[in-house]
Amino acid sequence: MDQRIQQLQTQALQLPRLTKKSPVVPTGQTTTAFKDVLQEAQGLKVSKHAQERLQQRNITIDPSQWQKISEKVSEAKQKGITESLVITNDAALLVSTKNHTVVTAMDRSEVESKIFTNINGAILM
Repeated sequence: MDQRIQQLQTQALQLPRLTKKSPVVPTGQTTTAFKDVLQEAQGLKVSKHAQERLQQRNITIDPSQWQKISEKVSEAKQKGITESLVITNDAALLVSTKNHTVVTAMDRSEVESKIFTNINGAILM
């Protein structure tokens, strides 16, 4: 064998280990979970409790108003609000922006005598 040829040692490349808690994201970009994107695209959900309150109190909200509320709730979520009070001309809704769900609903006349706790934002429609 020719003495000019030297044997090289091969070494496997070490790849960084990825965990579920630390996804690789290009610099300057943020990630949004698919379920969050899907939920926002579907609009607001109304909990069973809220649905009962809407019926008991004869509160009706038309689809275009629901769309506007949904958009504002999405904006509130982006600003870090987790629980919001949404006040419309006819009703007040307590909405969880975390899971895009109306938790309860009440007539505007009921709102005047109530104190709201555990909210960190308000949306006036």
